[in-house]
Amino acid sequence: MDIVKAVETYITKMVSTPSSMKVLLLDNHTTPIVSLSATQSTLLSHQVYLTDKIDNKKRERMAHMKCICFLQPSEESFEALEAELREPKYGEYYLYFSNILSKTAIERLADADEFEVVREVQEYFADYAPILPCLFSLNHTPNAQRPLYGNSPNVWDPKALERAVQGVTAVLLSLKKKPVIRYEKSSPMAKKLGVEIQHRIQSESQLFDFRLTQVPPLLLILDRRSDPVTPLLSPWTYQAMVHELLGIQNGRVDLSMVPDIRPELKEITLTPNTDPFFAAHYLATFGDLGTALKNYVQSYQSHSLAHSPSSINSITDMKRFVEEYPEFRKLGGNVSKHVALVGELSRLVERDKLLDLGEVEQGLATGSGADLKDVQALVANPAIQPWNKLRLVMLFALRYQKSQAQNVASLINLMLENGVSREDAKLVYVLLNVAGSDQRQEDLFSAEALLAKGRSALKGLKGVENVYMQHTPHLSQTLENLFKGRLKEATHPFLDGAGPNAGLQRPGDVIIFMVGGTTYAEARVVALLNQESSFGNSAASGTRLLLGGTCVHNSSSFLEMLRTAAANFPESVYEPPPGSATNMPSLNLNLGGVNVSLGGPAPGVYRTSGEGVSLQTEGIKDGVRNLLGKVKQGVDRIASQP
Repeated sequence: MDIVKAVETYITKMVSTPSSMKVLLLDNHTTPIVSLSATQSTLLSHQVYLTDKIDNKKRERMAHMKCICFLQPSEESFEALEAELREPKYGEYYLYFSNILSKTAIERLADADEFEVVREVQEYFADYAPILPCLFSLNHTPNAQRPLYGNSPNVWDPKALERAVQGVTAVLLSLKKKPVIRYEKSSPMAKKLGVEIQHRIQSESQLFDFRLTQVPPLLLILDRRSDPVTPLLSPWTYQAMVHELLGIQNGRVDLSMVPDIRPELKEITLTPNTDPFFAAHYLATFGDLGTALKNYVQSYQSHSLAHSPSSINSITDMKRFVEEYPEFRKLGGNVSKHVALVGELSRLVERDKLLDLGEVEQGLATGSGADLKDVQALVANPAIQPWNKLRLVMLFALRYQKSQAQNVASLINLMLENGVSREDAKLVYVLLNVAGSDQRQEDLFSAEALLAKGRSALKGLKGVENVYMQHTPHLSQTLENLFKGRLKEATHPFLDGAGPNAGLQRPGDVIIFMVGGTTYAEARVVALLNQESSFGNSAASGTRLLLGGTCVHNSSSFLEMLRTAAANFPESVYEPPPGSATNMPSLNLNLGGVNVSLGGPAPGVYRTSGEGVSLQTEGIKDGVRNLLGKVKQGVDRIASQP
């Protein structure tokens, strides 16, 4: 179930015909899908010499060119396409749509094609962003203009629901899967989405007429509200850190705000299918990443010596140099990119004290030692960014909502005294009202859950124990229960029509969809389980997993989702939840003005035993700083050589 290959196959089919010079027209929705799936050189190899937007009115008329249109079947795209067909700029048009076309839509196209330039109309179900082979996103990061929720945390915004149905349906069609559906019982939104998808499958029965398998695939619909901890934690693996601290938007990272960045590195591409170093290390922890980068730089250094003028002494050497130079230049560019990226991550980790913060976060998330004094010290520390203080208090509030309500109240007051605005502090109450212990189906922090995680077969996935990687997303426990037949129908029921023995059958293919967005931490769990499954000696053996979500969150986007959603919820969402301490400050004042320092944290490093944590952590911090400093010096030295 490689989602990247599925979309690449569609794109390749699309641009392969006709065999002549072509233009590719896209809309705002399909542009990021194509950019994640096809490079410029791939398009050029299929004679696509121009890529443009369908709504660009300034395109020149080129009747000798053929035109391929890949569009979402939305009203905006239809209007732009109708205008294009009434005044065609190209000789022939080949129309491809990313989702199911209605009969009315086809009739509209026929009416608009007055000059009979349309040669082909097809549905290619690439209606989602393929981020990793095992991760897709619907690119719906909620904001005030594109909300996810309706007037309560249990209700979909109608447009968001339709987009989710279209996206998941496209995934199923592109992979040729007709699944049985399970959903998280505590989530009315998960059930609603499952019902709508099942209805779409039944109404499009011809499209879903795939060869039956002995055990049908499973679509498991979960809700972000059941695990609000994972998106709040500082991540410590390469891809997740970049997304948290800098943001990854459709495989691109904006480095224009980085001090002294070189012009060619102000925006970089970061996708596993175009970057071999990233493909090998996107799951690596921050500590392992430093070592890998050092080796990468040394490899580049040895190549640079091989290409120095003194090494060219014969015609054969010249020929080798000419043949290898493009690859050498490409390697040099990639080394510079990753050194700049890891250097900036290191600077932000140092500036924002994220190693200190991360250790306490992990203690709160796992119950391994962080206490009130640790949190108070960080909240009172002026070197800690207000945004990070807010995350820390939220994690404390989620963990101790019932057992230490007085301390939660005192931390909120302390936070207000130390640079966090009332507008931001209100989000603590919003979080507890939307995803607190009364809203969650399972207790994320119970002793039983911790013991279960300790026994988990997933424990071995992490290799060397990592002081910053102790927390395991709740998804891993859900999946292990599924593999072992312990995922109860009382908590994750089937939709009607699954059959009487559905719960006893172990599916070979599982597609997990997270309403409210997933994270790169959860994608890592799925990627490692898929690796384990291929070896055939784990709980996941023989099961292929695919993870998707309405978007891929970092802590900023997760809290912004809560902020914009709460504006449409009842006013009580800004009040302390039932059962709170009497000294909880009232923050429901001056609703409006948004004041968030978007950004976040991330790092990662390991220890080999549970002893001497603080001493070893300090050594790790110094080691990472020194290593990254030496790597950067080495690259700068190579770059300065003539």
